[in-house]
Amino acid sequence: MYKNILIAVDGSELSNKALTQGIELAKAIGAKVTVLNVTPRWSTVAAGGDVAVMFPPEAYEENIAEAAELLLSKSAATAESAGLSCDTVRASDAHPYKAILETASAKSCDLIVMGSHGRRGVAGLLLGSETQKTLTHGKIPVLVYRE
Repeated sequence: MYKNILIAVDGSELSNKALTQGIELAKAIGAKVTVLNVTPRWSTVAAGGDVAVMFPPEAYEENIAEAAELLLSKSAATAESAGLSCDTVRASDAHPYKAILETASAKSCDLIVMGSHGRRGVAGLLLGSETQKTLTHGKIPVLVYRE
């Protein structure tokens, strides 16, 4: 059975529910938990030739790191209150699915748990689905939490 479950979290309500489900599964089977938060890299955006207001890269990195650490510490506390061993990882990548798969491999995780909004059609094409990309590009089983 599974020994180390990677749970990807982003702070959304859906991801919090996936975290709870992943923790319950890990507890039921005696697995360890690795909680991952992937943050986007700083980038500039200018639309239509207009100049966009830039958020200084240093301030962005500081703020995003602080928010990620808070999310990961809360997630770890939830896992530990359920009696589980929990590692936390923060990664930064423009493509979260890549960081999810790389972390799962690096941490020897044998299951990935993540939430999905289940967008279909045009919304799915335009917004993309990190869950779908994780399923498509990975070789590790993925448990998808959907409402």
